[in-house]
Amino acid sequence: MGLKIHRPRRGSMAYYPRKRASDIVPRIRNWPIVNLGKPTLLGFVGYKAGMVHVTVVDDRKTSPFFGKELIKAVTVVETPPLYVVGLRAYAVNPLKSELVSVGEAWVSVTDEVKKYITRRIPTLPEKFNTDKALTDLQGLLDSVSYIKVIAMTQPYKAGVGKKTPEVLEIPVGGVPTIDEQFKYASGLLGKEVKPTDVFKPGQLVDVIGVTKGKGTQGVIKRFGVKELPRWHKHRKGSRRTGTVGPKPAVMYTQPRMGQMGFHRRTEYNKRILKISDNGAEVTPKGGFKHYGIIRSGYVLIEGSTPGVVKRLIAFRYPIRPPFNYDLRQIQAPSVTWVSTMGVSGVS
Repeated sequence: MGLKIHRPRRGSMAYYPRKRASDIVPRIRNWPIVNLGKPTLLGFVGYKAGMVHVTVVDDRKTSPFFGKELIKAVTVVETPPLYVVGLRAYAVNPLKSELVSVGEAWVSVTDEVKKYITRRIPTLPEKFNTDKALTDLQGLLDSVSYIKVIAMTQPYKAGVGKKTPEVLEIPVGGVPTIDEQFKYASGLLGKEVKPTDVFKPGQLVDVIGVTKGKGTQGVIKRFGVKELPRWHKHRKGSRRTGTVGPKPAVMYTQPRMGQMGFHRRTEYNKRILKISDNGAEVTPKGGFKHYGIIRSGYVLIEGSTPGVVKRLIAFRYPIRPPFNYDLRQIQAPSVTWVSTMGVSGVS
């Protein structure tokens, strides 16, 4: 009986195709069904500022450190308010089983907002009868399956240093009836939404972002393939796979060189430790490296998040929460200290 060789494949197939993200604004393909007893948006977005460390009281009752202070690394995400410029209703096409838009309503934005949003949506209507559009949508609610708001970010209120906003759709949830969702969404038209209107400290969220781009890389770095031994007939190289199989039809599962990074990725069940409107509480002396200071509100996320600083990060309600996770019984953790030590020699 021969020796059994343990050779796992190189690189997870769950991440294929390993290509660049289509847009720097993270696309959220699926949304959870949330029952909160009140309507709410199911997601929010912000700009990654950097990482600091905090001390937080451990509130896990089964932990040996229960009631004691722990040092945790956290990501600071600046979250200027979202400005709701419209809403859109979707129905399910029974023939193709896909969502189709049945109507939308836009608000008459101010000149200041229009100056920025027309860079992202060049066909923004000059004059739009919001009341008539809402009345027309009211009569179609029997066939509507989803209500989504059209929101724009306001980066000029943050320290990110850009003017062009990102425009994205965020569905309304929290209640099962479309009538309540439509009433809530129509009441948000022309108003700002803060992260405290969507999330609360202590709850879990899914973080969606576009990772740091690393360009073209070889199979050693891209897949973790073992480097070949450097022997005396080393003319074909060592940082490669030994064989790729028959050349005319190389399997797509074969590790090859190519794009690494700038991929859209989702990290599940990251905990919100704190939400605040005072950015000075977490801004280090001299500001965040490559970012600056926090000029608006912020969210502290336990652990790291994908992407580089200044990149847009999206949050949504958890789509695969832990067992017995109840959104109505969330307890805010006690953050006792936030490090504001300076970076780059600033004291």
